[in-house]
Amino acid sequence: MFRGLANLNLVADDMTAAIDWYTRVFDSPPYFVRPVDAPAQYAEWRFGDDDDEFALMDARFRPSLDAPGGALVSMHVDDIHSSVKRLLDLGATTFDPVTQRGDGWWSASVSDPFGNLVGLIQSPHWAAQHEA
Repeated sequence: MFRGLANLNLVADDMTAAIDWYTRVFDSPPYFVRPVDAPAQYAEWRFGDDDDEFALMDARFRPSLDAPGGALVSMHVDDIHSSVKRLLDLGATTFDPVTQRGDGWWSASVSDPFGNLVGLIQSPHWAAQHEA
């Protein structure tokens, strides 16, 4: 049975630049980097109320597909407009603009400087499940 999102993995050709960029996005450095004594090939951050895991891996290890495919995973934010603005200010580009999907529901996606799609959602259901 599915228990939750364990890991969101994105790729980058320039791991040094990607780690720097996501360190600014998350306002903290990765808690896990491998290898330790050589240029990074993999890095992980924890974020959010559930301590979700966000990872970057060197694009050399990207899984190959015979046909286009993939998924867009959206991360909940409390204020989608300011969150998208912050990512754009950090160098992301708009892929899908902020769009209202229903009463209290908003979504958007950006392309990070490394070609990955990053989805954002402002979800009243997510917020209600995480109220203190």
